Amino acid sequence: MQKLALDEEILLQVEQPARYIGGEINSVKKDPDKVKLRFAMCFPDVYEIGMSHLGIQILYSMFNRREDVYCERVFSPWTDLDRILRERKIPLFTLESQRPVRECDFLGITLQYEMCYTNILQVLELSEIPLRAADRSDSDPIVIGGGPCTYNPEPIAPFFDLFYMGEGEVIYDQLLDLYLAHKEAGGARNTFLKKAAALPGIYVPSLYEPRYREDGTLDAFEPLCPEAPASVRRLVMSVLDRADFIDTPLVPFIRVTQDRSVLELMRGCIRGCRFCQAGNVYRPQREHSVEYLKRYAEKLLKITGNEEISLSSLSSSDYSRLQEFLEYLIQYTKERKINISLPSLRIDAFSLDVMQRIQDVKKSSLTFAPEAGTQRLRDVINKGITEEDIMRGVSSAFHGGWTKVKFYFMLGLPTETEEDRKGIPDLCERVADLFYDEIPKSERVGRVQISASSSFFVPKPFTPFQWAPMCSAEEYKERARFVKETFKQEKNWKSLRYQYHDVGTTLMEGVFARGDRRVADVIERAYRDGAIYDAWTEYFDAERWANAFAACGVDPDFYTQRTRSTDELLPWDFIDCGVSKEFLKREWKSALEGKVTPNCREHCSGCGATSYQGGVCFENKN
Repeated sequence: MQKLALDEEILLQVEQPARYIGGEINSVKKDPDKVKLRFAMCFPDVYEIGMSHLGIQILYSMFNRREDVYCERVFSPWTDLDRILRERKIPLFTLESQRPVRECDFLGITLQYEMCYTNILQVLELSEIPLRAADRSDSDPIVIGGGPCTYNPEPIAPFFDLFYMGEGEVIYDQLLDLYLAHKEAGGARNTFLKKAAALPGIYVPSLYEPRYREDGTLDAFEPLCPEAPASVRRLVMSVLDRADFIDTPLVPFIRVTQDRSVLELMRGCIRGCRFCQAGNVYRPQREHSVEYLKRYAEKLLKITGNEEISLSSLSSSDYSRLQEFLEYLIQYTKERKINISLPSLRIDAFSLDVMQRIQDVKKSSLTFAPEAGTQRLRDVINKGITEEDIMRGVSSAFHGGWTKVKFYFMLGLPTETEEDRKGIPDLCERVADLFYDEIPKSERVGRVQISASSSFFVPKPFTPFQWAPMCSAEEYKERARFVKETFKQEKNWKSLRYQYHDVGTTLMEGVFARGDRRVADVIERAYRDGAIYDAWTEYFDAERWANAFAACGVDPDFYTQRTRSTDELLPWDFIDCGVSKEFLKREWKSALEGKVTPNCREHCSGCGATSYQGGVCFENKN
């Protein structure tokens, strides 16, 4: 039996000891001394969140198909174990072999959200790996980052040896083969990094140098050697069915955040919402075939024994063969008493009919994401739905027996006015009115419940809003207070609920989203002062971050509240994500003019994604 890194005494002191023992159903067992390459796959958050992430499972399965590679997992230890590891000087370890992370060849860190950045430093320090790439020796693991936050890696660039830009199925095997050849030849670390930089989609920060103007803006961003390309292009699987999915999904011993099987319908989105980074950087929309989905749905459910399957995509309703696949899946799951979860549906007659047929659906509420309270502002953000669409959807829902509706909005969007803010409670009031007008008293089961929540707008790279300013903390709070007070004045206020997100974390996310390398000093200072698990409201300390900015001489308002010129060189401009800057400029201009851009199936707007030679761009071409 494998010896655990933590003895029984320690495991009995920590919350959820199953987070740290490994051995879950379908976890891979190899002899770490008999493989040529060990890869520690890290999600820098607590186990329950990391194990809910589909990307980790895909890469884990893909890497472990190779006999010469052992992919193991590591997550951020919770605060109780963090303290014990430091006090007893126990190095952070992988779940599979229970050996120190520092013994691996690679430490791969998935970057799903900006507020995990201090946890990255936690993982590095507990693994006894120098925080800064410049301080690492040939004996340290290669630290590689991937995921959505790599679309502006600069705030964390000094902590990484390299970044993988795009979809992991494309050249990861080539990168690992390159490393194995380098390892066999006994080459130096810097030699490998230069060779890696010559591969498509690989960014090595140490091989580039930023220069700044006196006003703080970026003057130049230049490669320092011939191997480093001036532009790093995102990697894309043009035909999704060519990628294998998950052979044997991991089944945790404890309940995780998303405790179900997850099946990916497609990647990308046709909608073009101007605030949405994923909708831009994952272009073009590409679909799996129905045959592929049927095969993997059956495989996932048989292997895991899960009682629920969730269909993953940015907009499930836009999967072109959704009805055909759902007819099959509903029949398959009904016979086996398995629930179906369908997030990201547009609420229309077809969707409601589907949800009527899914088990236990009436135990939950329906969710709409109009994002803005007025049609004018929905046109600015190119949301693509009208109030008529919303009312038609909720009317069908009410007649179908639903009495709980959730709405998601954003505050602080470009061009937003007080009228737009007032539109949030007014829209919810009209929905409540519709319920009481259309549903007879004899058919009502209690009062309708309309829940609204608003997040605060964060401009992201590679969106048309990447040039837009954010509000100050006080302005965001004032806007939220105004909306909350307006809700209380509505006639149906007893049926309405409203809440809003944390302002402090929003502004930090804004700094990280559009920051440059100078922000890395702030992140390290905050971490040294105790910042960790900043994505968790109870651990986020705005004052600690304010002190870190002051100590490093960095002004956070420079990154958040400043309107950028479309001619400004941005920290992420060296990345080619397939969507051209000229397209984003056109969309920014259309937003300010309140013009709507049709979705990709209605009309091609020339975003640049056709260069990937696949997906929706070629649906109607021979």
